[in-house]
Order: sequence, then structure tokens, then C-alpha cells
Amino acid sequence: MNAITDLSSTGLTRALAEQARTLTHADIPEDIRAWARQCVLDYVGCTLAGAQEDLTHILLAELQEQGGVATAQVFGHAARLPPASAALVNGAASHALDFDDVNLAMPGHPSVAILPALLALAEERGSSGQAVLTAFVAGYELQCRVGRVIAPGHYDGLGFHATATVGSFGAAAACAHLLGLQAEQFAMALGIAGTQAAGLKSMFGTMCKPLHAGKAAYHGLLAAKLAARGFTARPDVLECGQGFARTHSPDFHPERALEEPPQGWYIRNNLFKYHAACYMTHATIEAARKLRGQDVPLDDVTAIRLRLEESCDRICNIPAPQTGLEAKFSLRLTAAMGLAGYDTGRLATFSEEVATTPALIALRDKVSCDFRTGIANTFTEMELTLRDGRRLRAEHDAGIPASDTAEQEGRLVEKFTGLVEPVLGGNRSQALVETILALDGLPDVRGLATLAA
Repeated sequence: MNAITDLSSTGLTRALAEQARTLTHADIPEDIRAWARQCVLDYVGCTLAGAQEDLTHILLAELQEQGGVATAQVFGHAARLPPASAALVNGAASHALDFDDVNLAMPGHPSVAILPALLALAEERGSSGQAVLTAFVAGYELQCRVGRVIAPGHYDGLGFHATATVGSFGAAAACAHLLGLQAEQFAMALGIAGTQAAGLKSMFGTMCKPLHAGKAAYHGLLAAKLAARGFTARPDVLECGQGFARTHSPDFHPERALEEPPQGWYIRNNLFKYHAACYMTHATIEAARKLRGQDVPLDDVTAIRLRLEESCDRICNIPAPQTGLEAKFSLRLTAAMGLAGYDTGRLATFSEEVATTPALIALRDKVSCDFRTGIANTFTEMELTLRDGRRLRAEHDAGIPASDTAEQEGRLVEKFTGLVEPVLGGNRSQALVETILALDGLPDVRGLATLAA
């Protein structure tokens, strides 16, 4: 992307807005377009799989009662809603299973904050796939830059859920790009988004965590539409006194907005999830799978020690989960599940029945967590102590992005098929895969929404 060169004359918010606003499809290398299409594929799959969750039905019922001009599809349902309402429902559905992608620069879930808003707006406008892809990348890169500016205190220290807060900026930027807002309106859209942004990590394990993604999409779409109508806000929302950065984090590093992302683009560092649980449990699951591969009899295990970064204690350390949703945020239980050979890529594995299985609880209760500073929060070292005194160790870092984009696409198609075929059947699932992977060439994205109905 084009570098930001002069914060002193334009201000942080305006500089980020201008970078996002002026991005063109031609600016985006083909491999980045492939990453973007894969994000859309994963988002649609997760949304369709989450469409029948209780929280999705509750939100859909409420927003149907509120009414409005129904021009956008609710994925996995026959219903249509006004674009902002559809963005809220689809956004919550996409995060309901906590199976959607992650970027540690935010840190949070990038696609589920942006794409529900962007696709609903594109459906209303009849936008092309190329326009949608470009707007998505613009919003994605901006929200990662915003996340870097206020890290780590925003998420790690104060407990804001960045998917909800930082994601509101990404959704606003993507929608503003699709609407073709000019410079002043674009900065205003970010201001309107920033004053709405909210979401607490203390809500993890409840229906409110998925709601955060839906609200980020809702706030972003509303912000862009209001700005297009002339609604005003401060165009320096990020950096002004009592603005977003100074009220939402003890850390404010505007110079990070200038930094070159790893490998040139933040989206190239997108992390896809292949376990249906909080991403901070994935390294633990992978380490457990490595140890299970050594054919260790579980009856011989007397103690299980995890060495992890201390922020994991505040994210996914529910000690004795009773529900499938709580199980997704339990390091101890997911460690036991990995050792016991449970298929953590299957949605049905995270259930009340599994969480309360006596043998699994007995293994879970052998797990202790050693939280440390100075290591990545995507890293886990697992040590098993056996009855004969032997100690076995394995480690894994889930924060390293894929190096083979084609191989990653294959894994994502397999994941998508497993999520979507039970909802739409094999033919429509395959048609959606083909449509999304040809996104750049679509003259109108409304066909994609129709397939997802």
C-alpha cells in the first residue's frame, strides 16, 4: 500500500482515511486479492453455520419487528432486512461459533466486523465484486493500523474487545470506500464510528461476544451512510484530546500508523481457524495433538502443565466450563480434548455433553497454567508428567500465517464445505465456493447473497 508520509499536516485520522479512500483494485497484488477472497469464503461459511444459533434467532426476531426497507439478505434464512439490520444479524451469526479469522495486529476478528456491513451495502447498491474486494482490503488495513496505534493496553490492559471497537473503524472505512466518500466525509465516517465503538472482553463466553461483531458492522455501516448524508463528527477522532485513543487505551503510538506491515500488507498475516474455539486455545490444542501422536496412555498422565503468555488468563481461562460456549474459552478443557483425541474442528464437539464428560473433566483437572510475560500469546508449551516420572514436552505457535496460499485455500474450501453443506446442501455449497473465489469478476454481488439465503 502507499505509505503514510505526513501526520503533522493531515493528522492521524485524516491520514489513515486518505490511505484507505484512495486504494484501488490495481494497487492490490494478486496474492493479496487471493487472501481477501479467502477471508470472504471463511466469513460466509462461518455465517451460514452460525445462522441457526439461538442468539441469531433472537436478533433476527427483534430486528424483523423493528421493520424497515428490506433490501439485504440474512444469510441462512429466507428473511431480508434493511442493510444495517442485516449487518447486525449476519455479523453476530458469523462470530457465534468463534470459528472465524483473526489478525493479531487488531488484535481481534477482522472479517466479521467488516464483511457483514460491506456485503449488505453492496447488495443494496448492486456493487461489483471488484468494488467489494477493494473496499474490504481498504477497511481491513485501516483497522489493523488503528489496532496497532492503541496496543497493547486497549485489549490486554483495559479489557476492550477490539473486534467491536477497532472493528467499527474497519467497517466504516470499507463502507465509506464503497460509497465513494470524499476526503472530509470519509474522516467524518471514522469519527461517527469511533464515538459508537464499544465492547467488553468480560462478555466472552456469552451471547454478547458475537453481538460485538454485529454491532461493529452496524456501527460502521451507519457511520458511512450518515457521513454520506452530511452528518458531522470530529475528523480527528483517533488523536484528539478525549478522543478514541486517549479514552480507550493507556498506550497511544501514532507513529505505528506509519510502520510497514509484516510482508507489506496486514491481510497477509490473517490467521484462519481450524479449531472451533477461541484462537488463544489453538496452540494448546496443537501441542496436545503432537503429544497424543506419541501414543501416551492417558491413565499414565499425572499432571499437565501449560506455559503461556499472561494475557491468555484474561481471554480463555474458564476453569470448569459447563456449556459448549464456555468450553471454547477454556484452556484446561481444550488441552484435555486435544490429548483425548476429540475432533475440535467439528462444531458439535463443543457441547454441554462433552464439557461435562466425567473422563474429560478428570483429565482437565490435571491441567495447570503457568502464565508468563515476554512470550507470544499465540504460543503454548505443554509438559506431561507420567506416572513413571518421565516428562514429555511439545510446543506450538499459532501466530505464524500460512506460507502456501493455494494450500490454505484448499483447507478453507474443506472447512467451508463442512460448515455449509448441512445448511444449504452440496450443490449450493459448491456454487457459493465458485462464486466467492471468482469475486473479482462478479458484475453484481447480489447473486452471492441469493445463494446464501
